[in-house]
Amino acid sequence: MNIYFSFIIPVYNRPIEIQELLQSMVAMDYPKEYEIVIIEDGSSETSENVINEFTDDLTISYYQKPNTGPGDSRNYGMKRAKGNYNIILDSDVILPIDYLSRVERYLLSNYVHCFGGPDDAHPSFSDLQKAISYSMTSYLTTGGIRGRKNTMGKFQPRSFNMGLSKEAFDASGGFGDIHPGEDPDLTIRLWKLGYQTALIPDAKVFHKRRISWEKFYVQVNKFGLVRPILNKWHPETAKLTYWFPTLFVIYMIIALFVLLFGWWHLAGGVLLYFAAIFIGATWHYKNVLIGIQSVLAVLIQFYGYGKGFLKSYYYIHVLGKDPKDQFKKLFFKK
Repeated sequence: MNIYFSFIIPVYNRPIEIQELLQSMVAMDYPKEYEIVIIEDGSSETSENVINEFTDDLTISYYQKPNTGPGDSRNYGMKRAKGNYNIILDSDVILPIDYLSRVERYLLSNYVHCFGGPDDAHPSFSDLQKAISYSMTSYLTTGGIRGRKNTMGKFQPRSFNMGLSKEAFDASGGFGDIHPGEDPDLTIRLWKLGYQTALIPDAKVFHKRRISWEKFYVQVNKFGLVRPILNKWHPETAKLTYWFPTLFVIYMIIALFVLLFGWWHLAGGVLLYFAAIFIGATWHYKNVLIGIQSVLAVLIQFYGYGKGFLKSYYYIHVLGKDPKDQFKKLFFKK
């Protein structure tokens, strides 16, 4: 089987991140027999000058278009890509030197039309980025079930590190207009078309994620808003686990309330959980400050996601509102 890879990378006002990503591609141990398709999604600060620095070392196609969101921009790039297998990346990732070698090795022995890979924090990332990464990927939070379990058939890849064959793209039409949530929506539609998905556990990328608490909260809140919409569209995929952050927040509120009356048992459970987060993050990064920030990151993650999930569930599933009318900011116009 001959696989020709096309990297699909939408970018919006992030030339420095594109520079770091392209530098990591130059350093990869894989022969430069692949193409990179970069789609400037209506940026006011373009990456054109940065990209021109790499055209002698990498095969790059660069397109500029009006802002229609990351999903539509990825579709735009895949329609113009020359490869028979697309690898979709966010602009804020850095690739390990053996990333593409690992992907190819897996596909040659276990071909699948759609795959995802885990993410981690690079040693050069800030303490805040490492804390957020721990919150989103640890076994102790809901993030751990997404990026570290060897799952075949029903794994939901995320578009910061996702592979999609040209055949599967053509059959599915690619990403929809919702954001975030366009990647699980595409995955579910692929399942319905008979395609399998898989996790490639060692195809890891270093993912910067959000660089402030405020931006992190906005991101996880949107994740919470999106999930009841996806459950409405694809009811067969609804799971109790999607309620966990909401239920945890409710549990914390109850624990604090009954603590006023001297009943400390529920609060003790909360303290034990966050102690485990602190110890786990401190041990992982050998840094007490990151351990403390990881506790805050988990609080923000659970509260932001849980609040968004409950709000969206109420409007979509209880009141029966149309998602595109109720949550206009989650949808891009093409």
